[in-house]
Amino acid sequence: MASRTMMAAFMATALWSPPLHAQLIVHKDLSLAAALTIATTAAERCSTQGYKVAVAVVGRDGQILVHLRGDGAPPHAIENSYRRAFTALTYRRPSAAVEQRVRKDSGDMLVLLTHIMPAQGGLPIMLDGDALGAVAVSGSPGGATDEACAQAGLDAAAALLK
Repeated sequence: MASRTMMAAFMATALWSPPLHAQLIVHKDLSLAAALTIATTAAERCSTQGYKVAVAVVGRDGQILVHLRGDGAPPHAIENSYRRAFTALTYRRPSAAVEQRVRKDSGDMLVLLTHIMPAQGGLPIMLDGDALGAVAVSGSPGGATDEACAQAGLDAAAALLK
């Protein structure tokens, strides 16, 4: 009899307890204020150096939060900035590192993935090992300059990313 009572108690507990996998996932997201600070600072940095660029900031899901096209930026810059940001987010490393990987292994199939652009200029936005999003710049005469402008945007928003 005691074993039946224990079994009934166990079954009742199991039936009315929420499953472990039903817990909510808690994470931080990039705010619009932080994304705007990053994008405008990156664009201004390149503009003061005489470069006409586009800047993209994407959130953790790869969707565009802010996309700026500076006056006179080339037509391809808007798409390239998005694709570089998407690449940096996807691989959680600078898009330049992905570019180096592809250069070492020309048969690497990652270049066939949609929106991937292994070219310098994109940086992930990281907080405690978690990718909140990414920023990328396109349009200056060289990926190193694009990346430096993107880094200036990240530096300007550092206080907002805590």
